[in-house]
Amino acid sequence: MFESLGEKLNNAFKRLKSKGKLTEADIKVGMREIKMALLEADVNYKVVREFISAVSERAVGVEVLESLLPGQQVVKIVHEEMIRIMGTTQAKLTIASQPPTVVMMVGLQGAGKTTHAAKLANMYKKQGKKPLLVACDIYRPAAIDQLQVLGEQLDIPVFTLGNKENPVKIAREGLKEAWRRGCDMVFVDTAGRLHIDEELMQELQNIKKEVNPTEILLTIDAMIGQDAVNVAEHFNELLDVTGVILTKLDGDTRGGAALSVRHVTGKPIKFIGVGEKMDAIEPFYPDRMASRILGMGDVLSLIEKAEQAFDEKKAAELEEKMRKATFTLDDYLDQLEQIKGMGNLDQLMGMIPGIKPGALKDAKVDEKALAHIEAIIKSMTRKEREHPEIINGSRKKRIALGSGTSVEEINKLLKQFDQMRKMMKQFTSGGKGSRKGPFGRMKIPFG
Repeated sequence: MFESLGEKLNNAFKRLKSKGKLTEADIKVGMREIKMALLEADVNYKVVREFISAVSERAVGVEVLESLLPGQQVVKIVHEEMIRIMGTTQAKLTIASQPPTVVMMVGLQGAGKTTHAAKLANMYKKQGKKPLLVACDIYRPAAIDQLQVLGEQLDIPVFTLGNKENPVKIAREGLKEAWRRGCDMVFVDTAGRLHIDEELMQELQNIKKEVNPTEILLTIDAMIGQDAVNVAEHFNELLDVTGVILTKLDGDTRGGAALSVRHVTGKPIKFIGVGEKMDAIEPFYPDRMASRILGMGDVLSLIEKAEQAFDEKKAAELEEKMRKATFTLDDYLDQLEQIKGMGNLDQLMGMIPGIKPGALKDAKVDEKALAHIEAIIKSMTRKEREHPEIINGSRKKRIALGSGTSVEEINKLLKQFDQMRKMMKQFTSGGKGSRKGPFGRMKIPFG
């Protein structure tokens, strides 16, 4: 996420860091580069103007120009100002003092309302809540079916009166159903359009009046860039939304929406959608997002994901193996199976400080790829799995034949394994040349 923006910003920082002393002219040139990077990332022009003004004002101060590491000071200021425009602190979902908590999902068609209603319900179910999904989108073909399928997958009840009833009545009856079932959270999936129109907004206002929602969450597709701000402004003006969910942040998004929506509307981003799976939703932390954009990593999110996917015993065993440099292809396969439960591997790498986002693009793990990797590793001898450096051309041909794969796939696997081993070695304190600084002795569950 934000790979292109992060790269351009870091190029600007690199030039500033290369100078032992900075002048106001140096900062002016640097700010121009940062401004262009933000505009190309589809950040709202007013936001860019205010951001550059705030950074410039602080960057030409005495504490920067006369510091020993002025370039680093500029990066620190950019980081802090980026956090400020995205909201400073995490905005949590409001839970009603008297249940049920009613969450009304709104947004344009195709933004991912239905999917993210189910994702949110699933997230809170895991936290011990008892959610109900209410199907109020009677216009989009198969919208009700989609919600019912998702509800069945997640074992979450779905209330529907079909596509003939008025959505306001469905919302009202859905709330009654929640009381009957003893559900303490209700997620109301409303209709969207391809564009904002008066009829849609009137219906949403009527539903709001009927169910008095605790939260009105606007779902925005981050891929639409600058238009995301216009959409947010319109919905907020007519419905007074309480928060935003940004979806499709796992795609090739330019990042403008994340940096603009909060600042323009005054409403916080509460969640981000980072993939298609039902657990691919995260609370939005402005400080963590700023760190990811600037290539500083996001260790806290990485650890949280890892804690959900790994058990302590396996983590301790792996750490010991890494310390003794006995990490094998069998261990690699075991790790890939667990990492798969954490999501896209390339996204995870982007959370590690010093690892360039996109550096392991070829290392994304999907079930088909995992099956190939498993077949390849199981076609090796024990000695080959423990010492992959002995695998020469003739051995590769034999392994390819035994696994039903190709020599190219084996080369790719060995390269990925080598990349992973080198990366993990950097994060263990025992290895020669281990990384210094605050992350030098960091223990992460897969290394």
